[in-house]
Amino acid sequence: MEGARDDFFRRFRDDYGYPNAPKNVDEMRATEFKRLKGSVYLDHAGATLYSEAQLEAVFKDLSMNVYGNPHSQSDSGQTTSSIISEARQQVLKFFNASTRDYTCLFTSGATGALKLVGEFFPWTNESCYMYTMENHNSVLGIKEYALDLGAKAVAVDIEEVEHIRSPKKPFHFLKRSIQRRHEANTRGEIQNGNGSGNAYNLFAFPSECNFSGMKFPLELVNIVKGYDFQGSLQCRGSWFVLIDAAKGCATEPPDLSRYPADFVVCSFYKMFGFPTGLGALIVRNEAAKILKKKYFGGGTVSAAIADIDFVMRRESIEQLFEDGTVSFLDIASIRHGFNIIDRLTMPSIARHTDSLATYTRNKMRKLRHGNGLKLCLLYGQTVEKEPCNLGPTITFNLKRSNGSWFGYREVEKLASLSCIQLRTGCFCNPGACAKFLGLSHLDLHSNIEAGHVCWDDTDVLHGKPTGAVRISFGYMSTFEDAEKFMTFLITSFMMKTSLWKVLSFSESMAGSFTDARWRQLEGGAHLKSITIYPVKSCAGFSVSDWPLVNSGLKYDREWLLRGPNGEILTQKKVFCAWL
Repeated sequence: MEGARDDFFRRFRDDYGYPNAPKNVDEMRATEFKRLKGSVYLDHAGATLYSEAQLEAVFKDLSMNVYGNPHSQSDSGQTTSSIISEARQQVLKFFNASTRDYTCLFTSGATGALKLVGEFFPWTNESCYMYTMENHNSVLGIKEYALDLGAKAVAVDIEEVEHIRSPKKPFHFLKRSIQRRHEANTRGEIQNGNGSGNAYNLFAFPSECNFSGMKFPLELVNIVKGYDFQGSLQCRGSWFVLIDAAKGCATEPPDLSRYPADFVVCSFYKMFGFPTGLGALIVRNEAAKILKKKYFGGGTVSAAIADIDFVMRRESIEQLFEDGTVSFLDIASIRHGFNIIDRLTMPSIARHTDSLATYTRNKMRKLRHGNGLKLCLLYGQTVEKEPCNLGPTITFNLKRSNGSWFGYREVEKLASLSCIQLRTGCFCNPGACAKFLGLSHLDLHSNIEAGHVCWDDTDVLHGKPTGAVRISFGYMSTFEDAEKFMTFLITSFMMKTSLWKVLSFSESMAGSFTDARWRQLEGGAHLKSITIYPVKSCAGFSVSDWPLVNSGLKYDREWLLRGPNGEILTQKKVFCAWL
């Protein structure tokens, strides 16, 4: 590892770590993330980790202060109201958004913020909801509101960044839009005004794709607002732009002073680990005026009469849209997370995580089996000269020396045994998953008919992967994390030259290892025995020869032990329960 470390620091010395912080990254990891000792955590795109110092600060804060319900006029309620107001300012500052133009609304998470926009947006039968293919399910779900009110939904595929930088060049549209048969809504406000072109349209894209790590150009905000969609899409009226920044905020939050999006959503546990279940919708004040809210909860009305149809809603944006009591103790906790970001600085976090991701990508590209075939297929832009539009996320699949796929579940299970934590599947991003894996609509329907659904263990169907493996780096990730992961790939999946020759010879022997043990290898080595494991998590036994099938050694790990309630017993589960 020493040679690799020297090579890494020769290239990334100025980018790795936090030279202006009180502790360097290795000291911070050793003192504030002691629970990671022996583990490699590479799922920061799923949730980054909270530091022990952060939790200590939260506990000290909550144990020394009295925070009451912010709707109360008591001293404790007023203290909470002040903390919430300060938190709103801190979030707006993070996005470089002025209070004159924007308001921060606290939500149950990024998904809650997206649902709020979809539910309250004034859809009509002349509206259009347009979104990029690479979007999280929580963004795709908005189309259900749009379609139910007669609007059309259109998925667009942006292939090249340079192609869409010029407003004069058209978007690359998919072949068809999505429309749902719909009966006209009888409410007057839905019907009025459409004929004059006063419809409202919404365009949604992620600041960073949570599948591939590709960063979308934020210029899309200004391009969409200045683009004429009447000719290509026959969509009239005003366009509003939504940015899903849940993933991108961890390293590069959108600058709303330069790219004035109408709606931006974020989730705080993606940024600094704690608290969970809290997000924010940063809404442009002018855009908030078009949102049509029906339900009212506690704290959102100035007056209401119980037994007649009368309600007077509050006027301030945060009071109007935040139903009930907000999660005020969680809101009070986010300042301790922002303190970490302020201490390390976002540019340094971005450089640090990018250095680790770039190093790992370059190493993965070079891994080859003994017969010369590449081990790793990386998704996204992976040219040798690393582009600046990739985040600290690497998504990939692994190939065997014969060209077949290692299933992503197999990779995940082996990683777990090596104390490496990563993510597999489609990451709730079906558009990006299908695009990068080359899955057509026919492939997807065929997989569904075969019984494949999200979260199951069917990782390869009809010769194609159904998902991928994803690793992602966070602000506390270290060079050792990257290097241990590379060691895991090499020792677990790389087929060395001599072993490849043995298997190639054996596969030509009608599926038997009978003669393989006498096969002379390079350097005079001989294959003496093979250990097989017919029952998962049970001991293996050695044999001198064994038949081969397409999936590998015949009967290898084909049986499982079940407990009294039908649950699958594994060595890891039983051992952890015993501990």
